[in-house]
Amino acid sequence: MAKKSVRAQWAAKLKGNLPSSTGPEAGSTISRKSFRGTILGIDPSLRGTGLAVLNNEADGPAQLLFSRTVKLKPALSMPECLAEIFRAVSDVLEQIPVDHVALEQTIYVQNVQTAQVLGAARGAAIAAAAVRKLPVFEYPPLRVKQAVVGYGRASKIQVARTVKSLLGHVETLRHDEADAAGVALCHAMTHRMAE
Repeated sequence: MAKKSVRAQWAAKLKGNLPSSTGPEAGSTISRKSFRGTILGIDPSLRGTGLAVLNNEADGPAQLLFSRTVKLKPALSMPECLAEIFRAVSDVLEQIPVDHVALEQTIYVQNVQTAQVLGAARGAAIAAAAVRKLPVFEYPPLRVKQAVVGYGRASKIQVARTVKSLLGHVETLRHDEADAAGVALCHAMTHRMAE
């Protein structure tokens, strides 16, 4: 039996047909149901954290319930920024019932200080979800772009346009909000629930 290409395997995964790799049915497909519920997507950054809440419960496209960019001035110290990110995520979780939280994983950066700052911003957002005992899922940026746009090296503009199209919006979201919505869409499309 010829091996499927990575692209064909990804397409099968998005359709809900996951190949079984173990047991007597190895090579067959296992049908699973994609995630249904409300998702808070987060694109963490110290000065511009994107937040987007999507509802993916009904058949048809996911609905954008809320989006915001937590813009913080350079005059604020790092601890003040982390407190604001924690507060902003907490406020959303208090106002909108959310089932899952999805974040973009830290990308590889050559500057250690930049990696530490991004990690701290992610930590503030994760802590706000963890305090409420919400499940948190993390996705690499390439996987988010692959799931949303179909191409792992897509630009921010391509992500924003595709998110706009998938959500049926008239206006394009700001880049940080579009990235956060993209993470939530990635979770909605690729997180599988066993039936």
